[in-house]
Parts: sequence; structure tokens; C-alpha cells
Amino acid sequence: MRRRFPARTLAATALAVAGLLPMTLGAAPAAVPVTGPAATATADARDAPDGRELSPELQARLDEAIRQVMRQAGIPGVQVGLWIPGQGRYLRAFGVAEKETGAPMTDRTNMRIGSETKTFTATAVLQLVDEGLVGLDDPIAKYLGGVPGGEEIRVRDLLDMRSGLFPYTDDDDFIDAFLDDPHRVFTPEELLAYGYRHPNEFEPGARFRYSNTNYILLGLLVERVSGRSIEAFVHDRITGPSGLRHTLFPQGTELPEPYAHGYTDRTPTGTVTDSTHWSPSSAWAAGALVSDLHDLARWARDVATGTLLSPGTQAQRLDVLPTGVTGAGYGLGIFDINGWTGHAGSLFGYQSLAVYLPEQRATLVVLLNSDVVAGDAEPSTLLGRAITGIVTPDHVYDIPLGR
Repeated sequence: MRRRFPARTLAATALAVAGLLPMTLGAAPAAVPVTGPAATATADARDAPDGRELSPELQARLDEAIRQVMRQAGIPGVQVGLWIPGQGRYLRAFGVAEKETGAPMTDRTNMRIGSETKTFTATAVLQLVDEGLVGLDDPIAKYLGGVPGGEEIRVRDLLDMRSGLFPYTDDDDFIDAFLDDPHRVFTPEELLAYGYRHPNEFEPGARFRYSNTNYILLGLLVERVSGRSIEAFVHDRITGPSGLRHTLFPQGTELPEPYAHGYTDRTPTGTVTDSTHWSPSSAWAAGALVSDLHDLARWARDVATGTLLSPGTQAQRLDVLPTGVTGAGYGLGIFDINGWTGHAGSLFGYQSLAVYLPEQRATLVVLLNSDVVAGDAEPSTLLGRAITGIVTPDHVYDIPLGR
């Protein structure tokens, strides 16, 4: 029998994190003692200009809700940042960044952010669109050869997950290769080859299907058209102008200090293991970035409001299409979940959520160091649901598992 991941494929991200990819439940680890809010929590002037905090009553409700989810899902550590103009901010870190040492999680701990990366890759492509160097309705074959059906698949189809290309993360040989050596370095071309060996699943534009293959291709598109690496392009054109000093493409398996250890059950036996230094090359332009809570708070607003794009291009990014899940739409590298705009991410042992609610100009960022499913949702969804259920009950972030 071929080995499969016990719960889901690698780099399950964004809507996949919330349950759009097939999965079964893995056993949750024993609950880790949860510490109180970190005393080191600090505020960035851009994060909360008025310096106010949410009311003590509301903070207490959020504290208890987050602790309850951590106990339920056995999450070692969590960072949460919430900013609601007119009401104030909520900035907390709970639990531990590393089980072995008991080092506390803080709001300045660096994490892998998984498919939050897609918002950066999509922004890079859309900047090239604004410069007239790429056309959204151009076939990808105009820029890159060897893509199955590349004469019909538009750049837009890759961005909004409607290309029909097979997800390389669902290929048995890719799964085996990764499980044999999680530290292996994959090239983008190797990743694409795993997907290209399968027939395209449907005609371009016919329906939504989340596929990391799309964003590996888009990373190569940025490199081909710009003449620069995706890492350099994102640094100079996106993280630099947005003031994101702690967001980067790692050169290898390293993480900048201080960092949280990640814990996953995406192993051959389903045993929870420390996956901190597994190679992020398996996700590259689809999910390899590292960041922190404060950078993601800035970025959630920038990507939702189009700071780095022309108004016309931003409007196209936000033109979300149905995904098949009630209340969930996907645009050009961005989703809308019951009014919350942004992205989520998951990459072996880490999960993230960075979203913006235009109606209230509210920002929510959640970072955690476990991707072990518990109950009816991914741990990041459980946290997002609990938090938004309290502060924005008319706009609850929620996607059921297994949809």
C-alpha cells in the first residue's frame, strides 16, 4: 500500500485549512498547560493609533474563549491580535513556543505562515499587471512553456484557483518523497512535475479547486517577467514598501530568532512530532514565508485595501467567486469568509489567519504552532470562530471541516 498523510495533504492552506481538502481526524495531543496573556505584549503605533484597549469585560471573554479552544485542540501556543477602530485593541500571547523548554509564546515570536504567502505572490503578479507586463486574461503559455493546457489557462485562472491543474500535493509519489525526507529541498520544477503527470481536472474557469500548483507557476511567472527571484521581488516591492521588517522567504529550514516550534501529526504513523525545521521548499511561492503578528496586522489591511495596487486592479482582486461553501468566496489570491477578507495558512505544524473586515475596518491576526485537527474544524478556524463570535457576531469566521 502507498503511504498517505493521515489527515490531509502537505501545505493545506487557506480554504483547504478550513476543510475544502479531503481529510480524516488525527488524534489530538494532550492539552498543554496554558499560561496567561504574555506580559511582553506591545503595540505598534500603526496597529492601534489611539492606544486604547478593548473593555476589560470583552478582554476577559476573549481570554477564556481562546484558552478553551487551546484546551480543546491541545494547542501549545497562540498569538492573537485584534484591532477594532472606535473600540480598541486586544493583543495577547498564550501558552508555549516550545514544549521541551517551556519557552513562552510572545506577540513577537516568528512563525511559518503557510498560504498567507499566496497573498504576497498574488500581489507581485498584480503589480506586474499594473505595469502592463502581464495580462490577467493572457494564457500562461505566453510566459511559461510546458504547462498542460497552458494555451487555455489564463493568469486569472491560476490566481483564483480555477485552472483545473492537478494539485501536486495530492500526488502519491510527492507524498512518499516528502515523508521519506521532510528536510529535502524541492525545486519549483520538481513540484510542478508531480502535478503535471496527472490530467487536468476540468476546463479552465469551470469551477473552484484549491491547488498549490497554481501558485508555484505564479512564482515562476514573476521570476520570468521581472528577471528577479520571487524572494527579491517580494522583499523590494512588497515587504519593504509595506514596512514588514519581519516577513521573509527563508533561505533554508532556518527561522529568525525568536521563533516558535511547530507540531504536526502529518507523519507516516500520525504521531505528533516537532516539524520546525522541515523544508519549506515543498511550498515555495505557495506557502514558504515566515512572519510575525505585527507584520501580518499591517499586511492584512494593506492587502484588503489595495495599498500597493491601482484601484482597478484591486477591484479585480476583490471580485470573489463562489467556492461551493456557503459564505466563502475566493478572488485573486484572497478570500472572503462572511465579510472577513484575507487568507489563512497551514504548513506542517504552524497555522495562521490574517483577515480584515471592511465594514468595521477591523483586523484580526491569529498565529499558532499546531496543525492537529480537533473536533469539527482546523485549530485556526476554531480560534477564528470563537473570537469573531464574540466581537463580530454578524460576521463569524467559520468554515466547517470536511466541506
